[in-house]
Amino acid sequence: MATLIEAQGLTKQYGTTRALDGATFKVEAGRIVGLIGPNGAGKTTAIKAILGLTPCEGSLKVLGLDPYRERDRLAERVSFIADVAVLPRWLRVRNAIAFVEGVHPHFRPEKCREFLARTNIKMDSRVRELSKGMITQLHLALTMAIDAQLLVLDEPTLGLDILSRKQFYDSLLSEFMDEQRTILVTTHQVEEIENILTDLIFVDKGRIALDLPMDEIPVHYAQLIAAPAHAEAARALKPLSERQLLGRHVFLYEGADQGVLAGLGEVRQPSIADLFVAKMAGGVA
Repeated sequence: MATLIEAQGLTKQYGTTRALDGATFKVEAGRIVGLIGPNGAGKTTAIKAILGLTPCEGSLKVLGLDPYRERDRLAERVSFIADVAVLPRWLRVRNAIAFVEGVHPHFRPEKCREFLARTNIKMDSRVRELSKGMITQLHLALTMAIDAQLLVLDEPTLGLDILSRKQFYDSLLSEFMDEQRTILVTTHQVEEIENILTDLIFVDKGRIALDLPMDEIPVHYAQLIAAPAHAEAARALKPLSERQLLGRHVFLYEGADQGVLAGLGEVRQPSIADLFVAKMAGGVA
């Protein structure tokens, strides 16, 4: 499987703040990767480095290119949607399509129009006449019509209602993804993307706290729901985290014997949100 992103010891310093601190990770083709971290963890800096918008110490290759030194070549093969992405309010939809067609060699206007034909967006509509959800659909149509190998999404559904968010991700899966393309997404709404991710990367204080395929998470991590009578025995197994829920104790473990855990209560696969909270509390691996 081809490696699209390979970072080794990626480091970025802003004054006395180390935004990235020796981050090492890989992203392969045909994957949907969640880059998850708290505010200030280094996610945005990592994305800027991947897109060639900031230089870093260490080694970084994106599609075999040095993203900072070969940004023009990289831009032909990478698409990006950010939470702060804006379009001029006076711009008409058809003008937006014509503009991207004129500046991007791999943009396919017919695919953009096909996608928009399935929405309520009209070609003569101005951006100021569109709802926030429709503007996001327009961004998505323009982006997915670019024949890119890598799509980077930075909080792409921020501020959208739940229906618009679901439609956004459904469109990504049906219109963009294949075995050669990869999506890298950052979001705080982890519950919404949990069922589509193939890989999970946690970043905290500029370092990688977790880097696993989703199907390996139940191999390494387990959540135990135990009755109060078993709480002390469960606590003795040194969980990453503990909380109480409706009179029962909920523990999250890394590398524990799940057969032993089963004797103390109900064992489940932890959600991304629960795993994230536990790893952030427990520190970087």
